[in-house]
Amino acid sequence: MSRLQIIRNATIVNEGRTFTGSVLISGEHIKAVYEGSHYVEIPEPFIEIDATGLLLLPGVIDDQVHFRDPGLTQKGDLYSESKAAVAGGVTSFMDMPNTRPQATTIEILEDKYALASTKSLANYSFLMGVTNDNLNELKKVDPRKVAGVKMFMGSSTGNMLVDNQEALNRVFAEISMLIVTHCEDEPTIQQNIRHYKDLLGENIPIEYHPLIRSAEACYKSSAYAVELATKYNSRLHVFHLSTAKEMSLFSSELPLKEKKITAEVCIHHLWFSDADYAQYGNRIKWNPAIKSETDRMALIDAVNSNKIDVIATDHAPHLLSEKEGSSLTAASGGPLVQHSLVAMLQLVKQRVFTLEKVVDKMCHGPAELFRIEKRGYIRPGYFADLVLVNPDQPWTVNSDNILYKCGWSPFEGTTFEASVLQTWVNGNLVYDNGQFDEAVRGKRLLFDY
Repeated sequence: MSRLQIIRNATIVNEGRTFTGSVLISGEHIKAVYEGSHYVEIPEPFIEIDATGLLLLPGVIDDQVHFRDPGLTQKGDLYSESKAAVAGGVTSFMDMPNTRPQATTIEILEDKYALASTKSLANYSFLMGVTNDNLNELKKVDPRKVAGVKMFMGSSTGNMLVDNQEALNRVFAEISMLIVTHCEDEPTIQQNIRHYKDLLGENIPIEYHPLIRSAEACYKSSAYAVELATKYNSRLHVFHLSTAKEMSLFSSELPLKEKKITAEVCIHHLWFSDADYAQYGNRIKWNPAIKSETDRMALIDAVNSNKIDVIATDHAPHLLSEKEGSSLTAASGGPLVQHSLVAMLQLVKQRVFTLEKVVDKMCHGPAELFRIEKRGYIRPGYFADLVLVNPDQPWTVNSDNILYKCGWSPFEGTTFEASVLQTWVNGNLVYDNGQFDEAVRGKRLLFDY
């Protein structure tokens, strides 16, 4: 089989521009990008893909997923969730440390990499988990081979809460690589729980979830993380921001490459508001909580103004049985990687974002922020991580086309106007109109340090 492939006459969205052109793939890499609709002669055998009328984008890089492997594989695993990811145009992901066992030592972290090398259809990286007492392990992390260290400044994942003041100071002072945080203030949350238990009893309805895990809890913790990063001149990336108030903590004045403090928002905080709890219930229960329409609009504005640097999913599958119960007992999190790109393209259709902005925040932004080597752009010499999309091929999410191992989606019943047709990972056509190349495995992401 020829190792040359040419994608002809695509509408290419890349580096702030949309233009007609063709992309030549040689082996794992992009060999050339041709602008214009003229025919390009290739002097050796090749495979040709006619992309007339279709969008060609860099593969999406999702900087926050929970693929549940190892230890929680009844919910999802590296094979099932990476398969869903590539079907959605996600070619690279960064997985979180709160698996079983938790990835808080180099040995456990490397075990996860070894597992991914045998199971993942997409490219992968794993963040090292921070605890109150593993600073020496953190210092062993090779920043060229690991995306960053993940700190839970909130208790949504149990005993990984980092709440020791000395430990916090030392991590921010002594760790030079990127520090990634989940920010919710635990004392504020516990105070709110006590208040609503006194008011409503133990069976608190889901509509109170954003009042318990409140905007104030988010702001207080995020502000503290920014304060520490500023004090120690650390590199800080704050995950899944959910409130208008938090936007005051971030700047749009510097280009991303020059920022030391950066921000992420997730699809669900851009799509849903607290008005949707009545319809979707616990299916849209996340931590941090989905909040008001005012918050949602502020997050949209922050994406468009570049206060927010990355759009991700926080893909966190649970069994539907785990999503049952009250606001205090139902599991937080939901599956999203298969539908993240098409959801964002739907917002483009609604003129909430431009195509160029979506590609910037889902492809270029993660590559720049994490300093990923040769990914995130359609450039000669870069890995051929690409996704071909038909912007006018509607489909409705239902149980027959959901690929998550947990078998459900908060988008069930939603019709998206765009369809992912083909996804290349390192030059391999891994996903092709519903069919997968099961022999392909992704690569470990490397970082420019």
